Amino acid sequence: MAVRDEQAVAASTPRSLAKRLEWVLVVLGGLALAAALTWPTLRDPRHTVPGDIGDPALFAWQIAWGGHALLNFPSQLWNSNTFYPDPHSLAFTDTVLGYAPFGMIGSGMDDAVLRYNILYVLLHALAFVGAYALTRQLGAHPLGAAVAGVAWAFAPWRLAHVGHLNVISTGGIALSLAMIARGHGWSLRRGHRPERHRPWWALAGWLVGAWQITLGLAVGLAFAYVMLALCLVVAAGFGWSWWRRGRPSFGRRLLAADLIGGVFFAAATVYMGLAFARVVQLHPQADRGLNWTEMYSPAWRGLFLAPESSWLWGARHAAERSELFWPPEMALLPGIGLIVLATTGVFFSVFRTRHRVLLTVGVAVAVVLTLGATLPWHGDPGYLTLSKHLPGWAALRTPGRMTLWSSLLLAVLAAGAVTALVNEVRESAPWRPGVVARGKFVALRLALLIPLAMVTVEGVNKTEHPEVLRYPAALGVAQEPALVLPSGGSLEMSIMLWTTNGFPRIPNGVVTFVPTGQERIRSLSMTFPDSPSIAALRAEGIRSVVVLPEWLAGTPWEPVPSRPIDGLGITREEIDGALLYRLG
Repeated sequence: MAVRDEQAVAASTPRSLAKRLEWVLVVLGGLALAAALTWPTLRDPRHTVPGDIGDPALFAWQIAWGGHALLNFPSQLWNSNTFYPDPHSLAFTDTVLGYAPFGMIGSGMDDAVLRYNILYVLLHALAFVGAYALTRQLGAHPLGAAVAGVAWAFAPWRLAHVGHLNVISTGGIALSLAMIARGHGWSLRRGHRPERHRPWWALAGWLVGAWQITLGLAVGLAFAYVMLALCLVVAAGFGWSWWRRGRPSFGRRLLAADLIGGVFFAAATVYMGLAFARVVQLHPQADRGLNWTEMYSPAWRGLFLAPESSWLWGARHAAERSELFWPPEMALLPGIGLIVLATTGVFFSVFRTRHRVLLTVGVAVAVVLTLGATLPWHGDPGYLTLSKHLPGWAALRTPGRMTLWSSLLLAVLAAGAVTALVNEVRESAPWRPGVVARGKFVALRLALLIPLAMVTVEGVNKTEHPEVLRYPAALGVAQEPALVLPSGGSLEMSIMLWTTNGFPRIPNGVVTFVPTGQERIRSLSMTFPDSPSIAALRAEGIRSVVVLPEWLAGTPWEPVPSRPIDGLGITREEIDGALLYRLG
């Protein structure tokens, strides 16, 4: 007996070491892939950003403000330094609050840009590791899991959202599902195995899911509803199993882990939801009608078109892409290689037939939701039905982002197909190989890398990396609250980023609606500098006005530099090309 125990321990030790080595290699490989397939993001990470200088500047400011607020005044987290004097301004647009702890590291604009670029690379690595972990838990071979990880983390459609940190931060979704599946001892190959229950894994999965929710409701809200649907299905199965067998299939510890984790997940969802609901209460104009959804619903051909920044497909799809109303939200290609592999996985896979059918149905449902109102029945039933009946869903104005779910399910199907191919090659190994047979076997094993090469090549980008706008020295010496002119348009995002140097209060900022206070201050500043505008701005608490002459052309503030200030009780100073007006 003792000898058998020693033999079992000796056999399990190499397996344990092999598993640990696998995950070390997966993490390191994910980091290397992320650095390579997002290049040149890390070439000059303090001064350039991927995509454009609009949304990345906004999210870099968000993360920096979150860290600043947590360190100095946590109770004022939602009352940011922008959109002065309107309260609750951090929730004026989708918020990557879960990244706020990273904002506690470093300070100033250069660090904010560096932090953003590092997170941009890391979120791709996390998406790879998450999809790898999920498909591995579901029963895929490491090669199949690697194909799924690359295909999902670097899918062509993501290149249209390089500036939307809240949309491409999806690694927590796959990782959460993987951990919960592991905790419940469940896979697509072997089904439910109660002896493999791991309550702590299940709890950790729920906590990762709660963190994912705090990265924004643009994708987090759909994730919350998916988790709710899964809970209902599992609960029904649990009840059926209990009734049929006369005993529960869940242990008390696992059930407790699910309940505790579910409470944290629900609390995170409610917390984020209430924050955005408060904005609609304060600013009714922030509420979005269904016309937004109808406008941004993609045509079916968008499912097979890649964004412009796709190295392989961008130029090839240019003509068809030009016919789309808004290509950044309507070029939704998950990858031609992924589609081929997933289609193969429907018919040839290591996964059980019923599971493949369910995965295929899931892909179809996700595609229907992705098309929004462009369906023959106008999205009802469909995406518009959810907008009418599910709390918060109407705020998700871009149905195309549902493609992340079809991409994930396609990746699972592809992993099953690749795993089946690996098994076929293994079984074809010659018993007594000669030179020719051995050569064919080696060739077959090398051919297995073709699927991985396919999805990797489709992830190569040609994304531009422009430099962020230079910080105006005048803002650094302006007394707050300070108004920066001109006000409006994409320049506002750069102004928000500039304020990471000290976080002065400003009325500037940009979201999809115009807050009441900002609209009022903009209106008052149209005739600046004259006596009425100066008096009105002083009454609003504004103490300085920074004017950027190079940005004034074509705006209502174009005449500002030429207007006299004599007798107005203010001063004007030119600082490195910008004008600083001190209102006293």
